[in-house]
Formats: sequence, structure tokens, C-alpha cells
Amino acid sequence: MKNDLKEKKESALQQEVEKAVRTLRDGGIILYPTDTVWGLGCDATNAGAVDRIYRLKRSENKKSMLVLCASADMVVRYVNKAPGIAFEVMELATSPLTAILPGAGGLAPNLIPDEGTLGVRIPDHEFCQRMLRAFRKPIVSTSANISGEATPVGLQDVSREIIDGVDFVVNPRFEGRPTRKASSIIAFGEGGEVKIIRE
Repeated sequence: MKNDLKEKKESALQQEVEKAVRTLRDGGIILYPTDTVWGLGCDATNAGAVDRIYRLKRSENKKSMLVLCASADMVVRYVNKAPGIAFEVMELATSPLTAILPGAGGLAPNLIPDEGTLGVRIPDHEFCQRMLRAFRKPIVSTSANISGEATPVGLQDVSREIIDGVDFVVNPRFEGRPTRKASSIIAFGEGGEVKIIRE
């Protein structure tokens, strides 16, 4: 019986991942759980999808958008000037950490700030990891709120306007054990300079 339950859960998780990935491939927006709070996401290489998130949030602030990557290997495909120390710090982090890295490229141009940096996180979260591995590209992650409003911690805090504006809402049963607060942010310079933006 335990095995049956496990298989059912596994199958439900797989189906949910497939639905999310299909939505991303079609240029859609998803509302999904992460290792921190619920986020809005889309294909980070699709400028039209990124633009839809800006419109939904009523904000053009590129710095509020980061991307989730499955691994360091995926990160280096999209940031070509990140110093080695950044990867060491990311690996040693015991809580969610967003690294601001230099030399971003290969993504939607409207996602990258003028200085060419990119906020990147490798989530320790089963649903996110499975989705990223299946999608094989970075996925945008930004708080699921209208700009200027409070960051929603769980799905129950997300406004109706945001829920109605997305193409797919991930089932909250796959939320896992999020920290329910925003990640720490550390900026890394090309030469290995380190600046703590948010603890």
C-alpha cells in the first residue's frame, strides 16, 4: 500500500511537471511554488512571455526578475563572466541564495538590466528541479504580486488578478517546505568582488 501511494504521488508530480513545461514551451506564464515564496514564471529566453509578466505585475523593473537554473552547468551557459567564488558560495549556502552574476547572455533581452547582470538561483526544491530538468532552460522567477503590493507567501495570499492573469497554476500540494521569505542576495563582480545586497 505504501508503494501504491508513493507511485500515485510520483505520477501526479510527473503530470504536474509536464503541464507546467508544456505551458512554458507555449510561451505561457505559470504561478508556481519555489524554495522561498510563490512566484510567476515563464521561459527566460522568450521576450514575449517576459513582457507578459511585466504587464501582469505592472512593472518594468528588470531587477525584480531572476532566473532559476537546475545546476551550475546551466548557469554557466547563460552567464559567461561569473567568478569561481560565486559557484563556491552558492554550493555552500544553507538557505536560498540569489547570486547576481555578470555577463548575462542568451536570454530574453528585456530580462537583462543595462549592466548585463543576472540574478540566478539554483533551487533546492523538488518541483522546481524536476521542471527545470524537463524544460532544460532557465525559468523566470519573480514574486507573484502587482508591483508595490506585499509579496505573497503562499498561494492563498496571491491576488485574484494575478491568478486570472496566468495560464497555469501549479497544485499547492507540490509546495514542499518553502522558507516563506525572500532569498538572500549576493552580487559578484567579474574579479571576484562580493557585495551582500540582502541577508
